[in-house]
Amino acid sequence: MNKKIAIILAGLIVIIGAIFGISKMASSQKDDTTIKAGTFTVGLEGTYAPFSYHDDKGNLTGFEVEIAEALAKKMDMKVNFVQSKWDSLIAGINAKRYDAVINNIGITDDRKKNYRMSTPYLYPKAALIRRTGDTSLNKLSDIKGKTMAQSVTSNYGKRAQAEGANIKAVAGIIEAMNLLTTNRADGSLNDMGAFENWKQSNPDADVEAVDVSKDMGSTPDGVLMNKDNKKLQEKVNKAMKEIREDGTLTKLSKKYFNKDLTKE
Repeated sequence: MNKKIAIILAGLIVIIGAIFGISKMASSQKDDTTIKAGTFTVGLEGTYAPFSYHDDKGNLTGFEVEIAEALAKKMDMKVNFVQSKWDSLIAGINAKRYDAVINNIGITDDRKKNYRMSTPYLYPKAALIRRTGDTSLNKLSDIKGKTMAQSVTSNYGKRAQAEGANIKAVAGIIEAMNLLTTNRADGSLNDMGAFENWKQSNPDADVEAVDVSKDMGSTPDGVLMNKDNKKLQEKVNKAMKEIREDGTLTKLSKKYFNKDLTKE
């Protein structure tokens, strides 16, 4: 009798275990929000301070890195970063190399047709950077004929060319500021947040910035996702609302830009 009971109990344990296994498998299969269940995989450049860059110890950090980490935490996920060059960054979404791109992606009508965008997390301001007191550079149209230090593939570089400026090609804002402070360039068009971050590290530099956002027509930045992933868009927007309401966005903006650029 005891032997029969033991056999029955053993059978029940096997059946119960199988039920839990199937349930767990089904649950895992249903979680198709991200490429890897429970992980928010984010594509970014990792070379543009203060948005995403490597610190002195080689660790990936920056404003958008911390935003991705905050969003993942709210979504109860781990975060995994995949670095890629700008030219192939957005294409990686279609190839499903990552779930989202968080890399100064402007929310435009064209992008909304082809991808899913989150609600804004940053309202970037375009800056016309000049030597302090240089009244010959007050507005965007003033750069015509001036020597501007620009990354030629950036929106700022393209706009400077369109406005008739003479371009000195640079890799980024650090190189641009070196040319400007040594009188080898008249100015530079760049992101106000990036300039403020550079200025914090170089407080004695004799340069200043003029806000030319209205002339440039700046657009807010958002998280870019695959067109087919409505579920992830909903989760990201919910998490974005939470980190806006709890003050995380403002805190991070002040940390990296010394001002709040998360509001219109």
